[in-house]
Amino acid sequence: MSHLLKPLQAGPLTLINRLVMPPMATAKADPNGKVNQSILDYYAEKSEGGYLSLIIIEHSFIKLDGKASDLQLSVSDDSMVEGLKKLAEVIHRNGSKTMMQINHAGSNTTQEITGTTPVAPSAVSHPRRGGMPNELTREGIANIISAFQNAARRTKEAGFDGVEIHSAHGYLLNQFFSPLTNKRTDEYGGNVHNRIRLHLQVIEAVRAAVGDDFPILLRLGASDFREGGIIIEDSQVAAKEFEKAGVNILDISGGFSGYMVPDLSGQGYFAPLSEAIKKIVSIPVILTGGITEVQAAEQLLAEKKTDLIGVGRAILQNSKWAEQAINSMLN
Repeated sequence: MSHLLKPLQAGPLTLINRLVMPPMATAKADPNGKVNQSILDYYAEKSEGGYLSLIIIEHSFIKLDGKASDLQLSVSDDSMVEGLKKLAEVIHRNGSKTMMQINHAGSNTTQEITGTTPVAPSAVSHPRRGGMPNELTREGIANIISAFQNAARRTKEAGFDGVEIHSAHGYLLNQFFSPLTNKRTDEYGGNVHNRIRLHLQVIEAVRAAVGDDFPILLRLGASDFREGGIIIEDSQVAAKEFEKAGVNILDISGGFSGYMVPDLSGQGYFAPLSEAIKKIVSIPVILTGGITEVQAAEQLLAEKKTDLIGVGRAILQNSKWAEQAINSMLN
């Protein structure tokens, strides 16, 4: 049997195959972040036929000061739940499971978008975006933890199958993990364990809100691919801690590099990262990055570089990609 077609069990989550649509921003939400018809139509089209075992919804902001871009989806207050319910229903009707990705942009945004000066672990300019953020106080950190917790609660109330905490692509949790942007001298700065303290507090708060039978994923920027940034050895330490804390699946990507790295090419270009993480945890990992051909996906699974395959751009360009891929494996 093809590796791609094998079901997978991860804690309380059962997936019918190994194909995942990773979160990709659509900029289709209403200006206030609410779900609208255009988002519903988009996800209805992407999930048609239920060929994807899991669809992870684009990153959604947990708090207005953590909004990354205009027309970004919101999970920042209870008035969002009604629209999000419709979104979960559309995807479930087509036969796929779905999760929300919840995020705080930290310094990876601008005052024009949030209406306030961006916040970050330290007053350090964002390596990709520039600008000078305000350093978060202890009170600010506590507010962010509770915003993640409430966003996860809303995700569950809206009927999603799980929640993904975003710690990649240069956003706030990535900023805490990375020595490039975390220059703190308190318990949130310094060694790896201090730099992931916030992550562990967020995971704990989310778990308290959603209970034990609700899957928690974490998207980890496992390397910044730049001098002085996160290296894979840091991420191996972090991954073990996240597993202990109750994360069900780790979704591996880049850090400050974003989801594309100039020097990396080929199908599954983050495979060295996912493979290194997979070696030291027993929970499944997701690999994304340039995968456009079903044979490449099959090979990455066969070589044990990952447990789940995220196909982003190819599905963005061709909504029938998953259907065609699966039919080609069956014939």
